[in-house]
This record gives sequence, structure tokens and C-alpha cells, in this order.
Amino acid sequence: MYWSVWCCVVSLFIASIIHWVYKWRNPKCNGKLPPGSMGFPLIGETIQFFIPSKSLDVSSFIRKRMKKYGPLFCTNLVGRPVVVSSDPDVNHYIFQQEGRLVEIWYLDSFARLVGQDASQSTAAAGYVHKYLRNLVLAHFGTEVLKDKLLSKAEDMIRTRLHDWSKLPALEFKTCVSSMVFDFTAIELFSYDMKKMGENFSERFTNIIQAVASFPLNIPGTTFHKCLKNQKEAIKLIRDVLNERKVSPESRKGDFLDQIVDDMKKEKFLSDDFIVLVMFGILLASFETISATITLAVKLLIENPLVMQELIEEHDAILKNRENSNSGISWKEYKSMTFTHQVINEALRLASVAPGILRRAIKDIQVNGYTIPAGWTIMVVPAALQLSPDAFVDPLTFNPSRWKVYITFYFQSVGMIPLLSNQNDGRYVVYIQN
Repeated sequence: MYWSVWCCVVSLFIASIIHWVYKWRNPKCNGKLPPGSMGFPLIGETIQFFIPSKSLDVSSFIRKRMKKYGPLFCTNLVGRPVVVSSDPDVNHYIFQQEGRLVEIWYLDSFARLVGQDASQSTAAAGYVHKYLRNLVLAHFGTEVLKDKLLSKAEDMIRTRLHDWSKLPALEFKTCVSSMVFDFTAIELFSYDMKKMGENFSERFTNIIQAVASFPLNIPGTTFHKCLKNQKEAIKLIRDVLNERKVSPESRKGDFLDQIVDDMKKEKFLSDDFIVLVMFGILLASFETISATITLAVKLLIENPLVMQELIEEHDAILKNRENSNSGISWKEYKSMTFTHQVINEALRLASVAPGILRRAIKDIQVNGYTIPAGWTIMVVPAALQLSPDAFVDPLTFNPSRWKVYITFYFQSVGMIPLLSNQNDGRYVVYIQN
């Protein structure tokens, strides 16, 4: 009798596990899911996804699955179902549907770093995102860049280059990260290095490691160490906010002043919200910019002919100046034709993030497949930027490819171009507003 009961319990347990594994591998969908694999229960294909790539090409994780399943496939990352898209038409459609069918989304690791609850919807925060976008553009947009930021950036770069020239050697990426961080922090809240400590930027450099790590908050893990640095950085930003609120007469005319003033009329602007906004902007800006600059310098060193043409363009600008000691003007910046080609090519090759994330608010029908509501969508810009169908020798650094024959129209969200190979050999970028 006892043995029979025990066998029944074991059988039920095994049957439950089999049923659970089956449901994991075959998630519910009101239609046909894109092809793919959900990986192992609980962790999905997270381990394979986080394996770093040593190539400029699309990550091996995405490249292998594109070859096996096509441009649209499903997977599971950190326990969350994900549809990955490298199809330019689908990507364009996804960005066009923001606020209607999709919403902004983050990986759990990044969401926890910036204080977002990954289980909660952000759709209701449309007004907040619009407010923040307008606020950021007011302090970092084109007009501000033209009137103020260009000269400020030039002054800081000159100062840092002078300081670096005195060193016997330097770790370029670290130095550039520090410079970009300091510049952003100064514009955000008048960052005082002497007051807040030189290791403030180092904390953010350490924190960024958590973005590409498994969100396991256990002592000894990378994510745990990064969360500790995050708490310290947040405390420092909170101290700056409290000081600014206590002494409103000590206005700096920066981003923080504006957002503190807006607290009087915008109810959603709590202290916690403001601190996390400042933290998020710092975290999102300095790493991407410094990584792209570092890659650009590396590519220039490896391509001396490109470097020479770049030098010649800047020498010509300097020779035409009335005052050789004056700073760069907006007119000079706009006249740097080859410089902009170099920048475009570096941006094309510098796929800092594996993809741009959104979450489906409703079921989405694309290419005969259904993306279920609640699923994460990962748009992969690099699949187009590094595609041999869009660019000849896509992994080759060739700024000249960006000459007159390419027509640009920039999309307001996502900056994802849709390229078409013309019969005369041109590549034309089509983007609808």
C-alpha cells in the first residue's frame, strides 16, 4: 500500500515536471509564433546570449539563429520570452507602433539599475517620457549644441588632451569614459569633481558591467557588486538634489535647476524620480559615446590613409580662420564633410548594444507570425548596419561609402534606416516620418 502511494506521488511529480517543461517550450499564443527555441527552463538561452563577441559583426548568438530561423525568431532571456527581429521592415513597423502596440522596455538587469520595476507597464508613462524628452532636448539638443555645448566640449577635450600628453601611457577607453562622464555630469547638475570625489565616474564604469550580466543579486556576483556601486552613486546624486532644494538661491542654470523648478507644477517629479532620471541619463550616455569614440580612434589608427584625409580637412579649416586661436564655429563644424563620413562609418560599426527593446502591449501580427502581448521585442539594428546586402564589405571601415550617393532621412525614434540597393549601385536610405 505504502509503495503504491509513493509510486503515485513520484509519477504525479514527474508528470508535472514534464507538463511544465512542455509549457515552457511551447508558450501560449493566439496564432503562430516565430520559429526558435525557448532554451532551458528558467534561464532560457541567457548564458549563450551574454557570451561576449570579439568581432564587429552581429553577435554570434543572433547571427547563428538568423541563419537557422530567419530574420524573426523567438527565444527566452532571463526567464522572459523574447522575439528578436533583424527584419528592417518589421523593425520600422515596431517603432511606428510605439504607444499603440508596443512600449519602451529594458532587460531586467538594466531596469533594476535605473529603478524600473520590470513587471510593471510603462505605457501609462507616455506623458512622462514626452516631458523628459523635451527637457533633454532643451539642454542637449541641436540649438544648445550650436550655441553653448560645442565650445564647452572643445575646451574640455583640449584640457584633457593636454593632461593625457603628460602621461607615459594611458588606457584610452577609461580616460574617454571619464571625460564624457564629467562633461555630462557638469551639464546635468554642475558636477564638482573635488567635492564629489574623482572615483564618482569610476562607480558608473563599474555599474555598466551589470547591464551585460545575469541579474542575480547574490554576494560575489557581478550584479551584486554593481548594485552596491549603484546605491553609492544614487546617494551622491540625492545629496546634490537635497542641497539644491535647500539652497534655491545657488542656481547653476543646469538641467537639475530646471527639473527642480518643474517640481512645483509636475506632480510625478518626486525626489526618487529625479535622482533616477539623473542616474539613468549618466549611465546611458557615457558608455555608448566613449565606446564609439574608442572604436573610431582604433579604426583611424589602423587606416592611415583615412587619418591623413581627416587631418587635411581640419588643416584646411584652420588655414581659413581669421584668428588661428579661436574655437571651432558651427559653420566649421557643418563644413567637415569627410569628418561626418568618418563619424557615420564609426557609428555604423559601433553596435554598442545588442538590440533595442520594446514590449508588446497587444498581440502583434507580422509576416504571418504573432508576437503575443507581454512579450519583449528585441530590434537588432546591427543586422542591417552590418548586412552585405546593404553595404559592400560591411565589416570594412570605409568612410567614403557615405558620400553623396546616400540620401539620409532620420527617423525620430530608433534611428533605424531602411536601405535599398539601387540599380546603379547606389544605396538610398528610406525612412518615413
